[in-house]
Amino acid sequence: MAFHSGFIAITGRPNVGKSTLMNAMVGEKVAIVSNRPQTTRNRIMGVATQDGISQIVFLDTPGLHTPRTRLGEYMINSVKESLKGIDVLIVMVDVTAVGKHDRSIIADMSAQKVKKVLVLNKIDLLPKENLLALIAEFSESGYDDIVPISAYKGDGIEPLRELLISYLPEGPQYFPSDAITDQPERVICAELIREKALLHLKEEVPHGIGVEMLSMSKMSDHMMEINATIYCERPTHKGIIIGKQGSMLKRIGQEARLDIEALLGMRVHLQLWVKVRENWRNRMDDLRTLGYDNKE
Repeated sequence: MAFHSGFIAITGRPNVGKSTLMNAMVGEKVAIVSNRPQTTRNRIMGVATQDGISQIVFLDTPGLHTPRTRLGEYMINSVKESLKGIDVLIVMVDVTAVGKHDRSIIADMSAQKVKKVLVLNKIDLLPKENLLALIAEFSESGYDDIVPISAYKGDGIEPLRELLISYLPEGPQYFPSDAITDQPERVICAELIREKALLHLKEEVPHGIGVEMLSMSKMSDHMMEINATIYCERPTHKGIIIGKQGSMLKRIGQEARLDIEALLGMRVHLQLWVKVRENWRNRMDDLRTLGYDNKE
């Protein structure tokens, strides 16, 4: 039996469930998830391997949006880079909120010269007749298949996986069987801290947050010490992140620590600091310090 492998990019506007889909496909949490737009800032790779059958390398991209900062421009460039050399393109929409931006992305991406799948996500939240109407609307939009799923609940994931494998060429295994991402542990740990901040902070704060990993030191075979700084853009945001008597920062740290311990398979002593770095999303030096750096 021939082995099939290849690269598949997942695109769409912010907050349609791209990271949730990739995590479901990989079977592990390799991309952070929140209900905030622009949660994903980098191109993140997730690897799903079926021994002797296939290896799918997913590229989870930042949501397509109109950039207003240098960070936003970096995110859009990450999407453009991810579309180079792929074998299959997934364009994803949230069926509960299909709007003008989604339709524009669907039309624009239909010109890509690869196999294309339009994935309709969150079908568990939409009446069946509405879903059928959407499928009919997009049936002539230039996609090879339209697949309804619920990434959060796992509905439709396996049929989608089988379809994607059928599109992939015969090829080599690019990564070891136990690999799930190309992201270094320190990057994933920083993202897990940012995820918890996104989940708990007020509406105006999350976009201005960045996490810098200061150190990861293995104290023993069973213990890791991690030091990280959460950066924000305004002094008022610093107070919100810390919370009354440090309560918010403690909550962020405790929840992040549990996820990091699950990732690393050992106990973690996590220390967090909060610093103000005004307008960092528009400063190239700050973007590089926080891990956002276009290499091209």
